[in-house]
Amino acid sequence: MTAPHPLVVQASALMDLGRYDDARALLARRLAEDPTDVQGWVHLASCHWSLGDHEDLLTATGEALALDPEHFDAHWLRAYGMRRLLRPDEALAEAHEAIRIEPQRWQGYAALSEALGAWQPRWPEAFDAAATAVRLGPDSVGAHYALWKAALLNGRVDVRRQAVREALRIDPQNAWALKDRADDAAWAAAAPPLTGAGAKLPAAAEAYATALAADPQADGLRKGLDAAVFRMLRGTRWLALVCLVIAALAARLFPTGDDPTALPGPLGTRLYALALMAAVWGFGAWRRYRRMRSGVKQGLWSLVRRVGWARLVVGQSAWCTFTGVVIVTVPWSERSVPQVLFWVALVPTLLTVWFERAAMRA
Repeated sequence: MTAPHPLVVQASALMDLGRYDDARALLARRLAEDPTDVQGWVHLASCHWSLGDHEDLLTATGEALALDPEHFDAHWLRAYGMRRLLRPDEALAEAHEAIRIEPQRWQGYAALSEALGAWQPRWPEAFDAAATAVRLGPDSVGAHYALWKAALLNGRVDVRRQAVREALRIDPQNAWALKDRADDAAWAAAAPPLTGAGAKLPAAAEAYATALAADPQADGLRKGLDAAVFRMLRGTRWLALVCLVIAALAARLFPTGDDPTALPGPLGTRLYALALMAAVWGFGAWRRYRRMRSGVKQGLWSLVRRVGWARLVVGQSAWCTFTGVVIVTVPWSERSVPQVLFWVALVPTLLTVWFERAAMRA
């Protein structure tokens, strides 16, 4: 095989950097100079694949195969293009042709697994083909990605997670593996409260932030991060409501059988209540916030700026806490005013919580 042209080498380097449009322009220039450059056509097809231009991918691989019918890369790329264009029989034929030409390369079996995924009864075969790809290319992220997809089809959660671990071992910044790990963390955080989901929310947010750093343009990752930090914000309302109840009890807002008219509450009790409220926020929110990575912090404040409902949640948390501080610090001589403040803070917040839960169930 002859050495690739310098323009093709430059285009390959641009592709490694994710600059597919620039690489495609460079390859178009090269092919205008020499339309018989097989490597140029194959690299152009790869650019089209990465950019989702599957019709153009078929055109480029067709040109390559017209020049070299035995070109392995052209066949396996063509198999993926056929699969995306819903031409499964042709995709299967191209994958088999790639394997016939070079049976020891993992890409052919990954393409075969992709093609077999078009038929549900053949999903176990797709899994076997992907496993062969991993056996032939144990240090190739693409092989583990093929196994990950086949494991999804076959419900093999254990294999899917193993594929993600292996992909991150090879490339710690791999976008799809980081996204899958973030989705797993988000699913765990969505478990019922008795499983400790609240403690898992920061882990889910951090996983999404890590994945987003690897792929900043991924809308799905941005939405996942927004969902995780919004649920964390919603949890602050419960901290604020706890503070409100502490204040009401310390200020003797509601009459008791011991001495229903004794107002104001003892200063020591009210100061102790303030300390408890500070501890609730310190351990429940501030300590957790300080430990968050910068990407999660930025995502949190970005969500507050962009989404009105997030601002409402923050406002309710602040209002309930402020009301509790006012109730416990002022030496009230009668109960009507602090009771009104208490109910004005409590009722709208609980109604908002109820509305959110009803909306999520709908």
